[in-house]
Amino acid sequence: MKHIYKDMETGGERPFYHIDSLSLERVTIHKGESSVKECSDVECSECTFDGKYVLWCCENFSVKNSLFLPGSRSSLWHSKRARLEDCKVDAPKMFRESEGIVLRRDVFSDAQETLWSCSDIDIEDVEFHNADYIFMWCKNVKVKNLRLFGNYSFQHARDVEIWDSDLQSKDALWEAENVTVYNSFINGEYLAWHSKNVRLVNCRIGGTQPLCYADGLVLENCTFESDADLAFEYSDVKATVLNEIPSVKNPRTGFVKAKGYGDIILDENIKGPADCQISTL
Repeated sequence: MKHIYKDMETGGERPFYHIDSLSLERVTIHKGESSVKECSDVECSECTFDGKYVLWCCENFSVKNSLFLPGSRSSLWHSKRARLEDCKVDAPKMFRESEGIVLRRDVFSDAQETLWSCSDIDIEDVEFHNADYIFMWCKNVKVKNLRLFGNYSFQHARDVEIWDSDLQSKDALWEAENVTVYNSFINGEYLAWHSKNVRLVNCRIGGTQPLCYADGLVLENCTFESDADLAFEYSDVKATVLNEIPSVKNPRTGFVKAKGYGDIILDENIKGPADCQISTL
């Protein structure tokens, strides 16, 4: 039996609790907590959420053409198989400890601390603003045409694939593992420090001291912005760069091939095996 609620307003504590096969159409949920909790097979369309902890511990739900106001912070936690399409999300700390997340054409205006410890994530045509610490501890992530504005993104993330995206993010990909980025612009200081098996293909890289302390680092046909200096310090790297790298400092091993170099720094502080081959294309 499908439980259908249309054109109504509610709020308070748990107005929709432990309901299977739930449909909300043009429903406004005001201040309160856990308005939709422990539910399964949920469909929400043209709804407005202003109470916190909405859609906690739910399974198999979709939300379309809906608005999450700032009061709905810390929603979408501990859930499985969630889909958001054409939604506007003005609340922080969305999605924690959840799996099977699909996002399409959504805009998150305050995405700080969003998507923590989540898995099996599929994102396309989405914008995240004010997105500090997004994707922390996530795994099995596929992203296409993402616009991300926020620092410390993808820290400790695992098994990530990013296509055709714009990441304006200081300290992105710190301690991340098994990451491939295609045809994207990654702009921010200290990119991918202490990472393992990061591969960048046809990417633009901006920001000082990128790609240091990395193991298994691969760059294929990438370009560097003029501020991307002091690159590859103490990294195991295999890089082909199509333009001039502002400066390379003490790469540990592997090779770097570039059109040219503003400066190559190999000093007494280099770490072994200290056999990185640096050459021009």
